[in-house]
Amino acid sequence: MLEDGRAFVGAALGADVVGEGEVVFNTAMTGYQEVLTDPSYAGQMLCMTYPLQGNYGLREADAESSRPWARAMIVRWACPKPSHHSSEASLDEYLRHWRVPAITEIDTRALTRHLRTHGTQRAVLTHEAEPPSPSRLAELAAAARRVIPLSEQDLVAETSRTARAEWLDSLPVELRPRHLTDGAGLTIAVVDYGVKSNILRSLRERGCRVIVLPHTADWSDVEATGAAGLVLSNGPGDPSVLAGPVELARQALGRIPLFGICLGHQILGLALGATKHKLPFGHHGANHPVRHESTGHVEITSQNHNYAVDVDALPDVHRTHVNLNDGICEGLSALDGEAFSVQYHPEAGPGPHDATYLFADFTALLAGT
Repeated sequence: MLEDGRAFVGAALGADVVGEGEVVFNTAMTGYQEVLTDPSYAGQMLCMTYPLQGNYGLREADAESSRPWARAMIVRWACPKPSHHSSEASLDEYLRHWRVPAITEIDTRALTRHLRTHGTQRAVLTHEAEPPSPSRLAELAAAARRVIPLSEQDLVAETSRTARAEWLDSLPVELRPRHLTDGAGLTIAVVDYGVKSNILRSLRERGCRVIVLPHTADWSDVEATGAAGLVLSNGPGDPSVLAGPVELARQALGRIPLFGICLGHQILGLALGATKHKLPFGHHGANHPVRHESTGHVEITSQNHNYAVDVDALPDVHRTHVNLNDGICEGLSALDGEAFSVQYHPEAGPGPHDATYLFADFTALLAGT
């Protein structure tokens, strides 16, 4: 059950410390299931700034992967009885099923302000029968300091598929929107660094054949698919620990059109020689304004990342998008547009269609139109 100010977990979990990770905040009003199941949140405890969560329930069709990846969930209030007709479970039931610890009835906006002031924090979530004593608080603080930083974890290996597979989930051809069928059956290879299902669906809906490769894929694996284009997917963690993916991107440059998304943007940037840095508290949520430099249009974007790349010092790489909150690079282009990427999620729909043109641009690039 939900317990005021305490962790709520499945009865099978008996550990004293039931959740640990780096705490980040997300400003979403809706989409809590998509956020929980986004592999990019692996290793992180998720604080939802909007106070009401769970009001429309959860259903399997809305998941972005096979399971939730967030280490824990922190909410102000979790709705116990969802009101949507298609709901299959409450938030509490869903988290219990997947053994994800969570806490409710705390001031999540105060926690968000703390994170914005002090940066992302390592933390633990515990179930305490009584208010903890000073010595117990000291023990918990020491446990939080022992949490392994994201920069020292290979979370991509944890979230990626382990074998090549063709991804088939999509609308039937006869129901596919006519304006999206511009992929013309082209094969696209997607390297799974923690890919969201809606990225794969966005490619399939445009008439593309989608082959998903594990994170260990090298250039020979990509070649073997016969793909016309390569997508470097989103995923969790620090790109500097991903020597193999960066080398794959380096080898693919000039051989095949490339499209990077989120972590894939950072991987492509490093392959091109960019530098990277960790943001104080990352970009999380569905309200980030991004300006497209060539058109001046502002897109409202969905984001989930803790690192950024700087390409301004690279002579043959162009910054295509910029974050209007802090000025970081949100998109890049190289090799006359044959390789491009964005830091945000074009498959998500906060705009709701502000960024979907990127999939059309990629399929048009592959088709030579």
